[in-house]
Amino acid sequence: MKKVYIILTYSGTFLSKIIKYYTRDEFSHVSISLDSDLKKMYSFGRLNPYNPFWAGFVHEGVNFGTFKRFSRTRAKVYSLEVEDEQYEKIKDAIYYIKKVRKQYKFNLLGLFAVGFKIRIKSNKAFYCAEFVKYALDKAEVKTDLPDLVRPENFKDIKNIKLEYEGLLKFYKVNKFSIEEKEKEILS
Repeated sequence: MKKVYIILTYSGTFLSKIIKYYTRDEFSHVSISLDSDLKKMYSFGRLNPYNPFWAGFVHEGVNFGTFKRFSRTRAKVYSLEVEDEQYEKIKDAIYYIKKVRKQYKFNLLGLFAVGFKIRIKSNKAFYCAEFVKYALDKAEVKTDLPDLVRPENFKDIKNIKLEYEGLLKFYKVNKFSIEEKEKEILS
């Protein structure tokens, strides 16, 4: 068994405020990571931290790009245990999209349609939640996520475990502190 990480975020950007207004959800963005340190998070979002409408497949990080610019980003980090074979399929799905990322666009129309409970699927285009669902679906991970998926829906996956809640920039600090406290207790 291995773990994948689902990261829900709210950055407070103009676009995230619009999304939050229409969905009434706590979080407006979702990413997926294959490592517990979140050194590499993948999603569809801003390609440039200063331009919300130039978007596509992104490699995100806790302390660079959009999350560095918007340092007050709130997050919930979840882990999900998957079989080794499923983990490899998730990795393959992510790396495939990464390899052909120039062929894929951001599904802006689909993103706004979600607020009106309308699904607009576009060929070779994703918004963040569609992409993370795609990666999990490719690995045949049973999620029961709806076709009209929003970041908030990922909290409802069976057996998902909340690992962290707070400012994204403090994720590693708090994770390290918890691990150190556990070591002290066990010593």
